[in-house]
Amino acid sequence: MAVTGDILATYRGPRRVFARLLAMGPREDRMLAFLMAGCALMFIGRMPSLAREAHLTGQEQTMLLSNALFGIIFVAPLALYTLALILHWIARILRGEGESHAARLALFWSFLATSPLMLLNGLVAGMIGPGGELNLIGGLWFSAFLWFVISGMYQGYWVRPEVQA
Repeated sequence: MAVTGDILATYRGPRRVFARLLAMGPREDRMLAFLMAGCALMFIGRMPSLAREAHLTGQEQTMLLSNALFGIIFVAPLALYTLALILHWIARILRGEGESHAARLALFWSFLATSPLMLLNGLVAGMIGPGGELNLIGGLWFSAFLWFVISGMYQGYWVRPEVQA
């Protein structure tokens, strides 16, 4: 299935999509592609709010965009790899039987799958600005992200492969 189809299917049944991705095997290139695509979409989602900030404060937009690009494309992947390692350790402490690639896949796929909400959050931040609407969309993004990560971690660490559908 195409990535966009998998993203839509994740909102209906995250464990099913994650089981299918996990069954494809531990492919680090695919996980890195998910992560970098999510980071690129996050940067695109930040553009409207950075343009608004540059207009309202008189700062140079190029500087704001280059700082965001550096942070999102170079620093965020390192932070997400670290977070995936921490999630793996927590799952192992809780008697999970999965491998570390399952934690990376759960986190990176969740990040990419929630990118439509990230883009919506960026539009709201750029067009409406701070307020209840932005908090609502941000909370919706965080809730979906958390739901997908927990579902993926459960599927990767506590569901036996012979039981997976």
